[in-house]
Amino acid sequence: MLHHHSALVSAHPAICSPTRLACSSICYKANNRTTASPSTNRAKLLLLRRWPSTRRGHTTPLASGQSPPGYSTDDFGQSLKPKDNVSFAAAKEAVIGISSGLNSVGARSELILLALPAVLGQAIDPMAQLMETAYIGRLGALELASAGIGVSIFNIVSKIFNIPLLSIATSFVAEDISKSAIKHPSSGKLELTSVSSALILAAGIGIIEALALFLGSGLFLKLMGVSPASPMYKPAKVFLSMRALGAPANVLMLAVQGVFRGFKDTKTPVFYIGLGNLSAVILLPLLIYGFQLGITGAAISTVASQYIITILLLRSLSKRAVLLPPRIDQLEFGVYLKSGGMLLGRTLSILLTMTIGTSMAARQGPTAMAAHQICLQVWLAVSLLADALAVSAQAMIASSYALVDYKRVQKIAMFALQVGMVSGLALAVGLYASFGNIARLFTSDPEVLMVVKSCALFVCASQPINALAFIFDGLHYGVSDFNYVGQASIVVGVMSSLILLWAPSLFGLAGVWVGLTTLMGLRMAAGILRLLWKWGPWSFLHEAP
Repeated sequence: MLHHHSALVSAHPAICSPTRLACSSICYKANNRTTASPSTNRAKLLLLRRWPSTRRGHTTPLASGQSPPGYSTDDFGQSLKPKDNVSFAAAKEAVIGISSGLNSVGARSELILLALPAVLGQAIDPMAQLMETAYIGRLGALELASAGIGVSIFNIVSKIFNIPLLSIATSFVAEDISKSAIKHPSSGKLELTSVSSALILAAGIGIIEALALFLGSGLFLKLMGVSPASPMYKPAKVFLSMRALGAPANVLMLAVQGVFRGFKDTKTPVFYIGLGNLSAVILLPLLIYGFQLGITGAAISTVASQYIITILLLRSLSKRAVLLPPRIDQLEFGVYLKSGGMLLGRTLSILLTMTIGTSMAARQGPTAMAAHQICLQVWLAVSLLADALAVSAQAMIASSYALVDYKRVQKIAMFALQVGMVSGLALAVGLYASFGNIARLFTSDPEVLMVVKSCALFVCASQPINALAFIFDGLHYGVSDFNYVGQASIVVGVMSSLILLWAPSLFGLAGVWVGLTTLMGLRMAAGILRLLWKWGPWSFLHEAP
């Protein structure tokens, strides 16, 4: 079965000329794969670079006599010509040979090696937010609630496009590197249109978000249920206006992280994110307490660290890849917008559901809102650690899936799910044992702590569900199944929102957490359902061996 590739295969009849070294290398028997010579594997790579992109749906053949970057015509005996025809079976055989002959690290080992630094990278930002929350919490429940509203609004607006851009950039860059990467003739840097397109889109989106947040801060607060008469209104508006200035850096920072993930490099972002957040460690107490700026000082320190991280990441990326293309027509805005359309719906649905939850918590009063902010920050900080495993699996699956290596895709997916379940259970147990002490790091208010205790069970018990939900998203992003993820998330969001609108009236803040747990449970169920389907991008799981 050719699955969804069949439309592409029709353009390449199964013709394999025995006189050509490239094709004859591909027709080797399976028992010769592991002993293939370097030149044989390079010949296979040359053949695969003529295979159509699953994203663009067209072929980008090499020019006559041209070799892939890093290889010369001497490596092949002769180069492929544009008229050479490549069969689907030949390309698939080439992939299997490359996987066996060139990859000395198993799929499980590679996933762990990518995930370990990614875990640290994913932990840094939530830990920075937890540190900010802890400093603000010492100012009082009103300040904590005001900052919580501001952070929620900032995340809603800034991540509407950030999450789709981050996810799509990872898959597109990984695919480009696997199949169509070329080097600049003078600098030797990689020329990837997916990289340039992501960066330009990120810059434009960031500017738009900054203007929307700064000019519309009052309107956003009213939509969240915070009226001008509320004691939270004025401090929250100042906090949000200051945070708005960091939106361009925040979007660019996430886009560059997506690019590095596509390079299967999770170490570089960790290093520079860590350096940037060191500034926040210094600035937070200095501005909040030293200069007595309160939550305004917290916002300034966060914005400063975001720009520091973005500059460092862009500088590092510029040494590896060309950031801007020589011609504007080389950009791939069309494929980004097409693939991002459904993911935009997914992001809006999830964020709207989270917004409803925050709004319902805010209507319970400052004490309940402060408790909700503590629970939410811990919940997100711990849950997003599973996202590190998900993004590592996404990058590996995108590379292997683009090369039609379904066995490797299956191995990566199954191992990621196993690790996700084990880590989720471990996090649940660890949080349950220490949640009371964690909450005291944020506030000493006995009323807030009492409300936090009532929601702790939801935060802890939902960890295995959260881990699998994130990993399923990563798996589907890896096979570019953006449409399904978007459609399923919209349905899930609607169902969860209905619970969030109803449950708090009966159970108070606990009702909010019933709705949030339902959201993650339905996301996990949607991910499982897609793998069970016998059609679509995962249909190869149900084929006879």
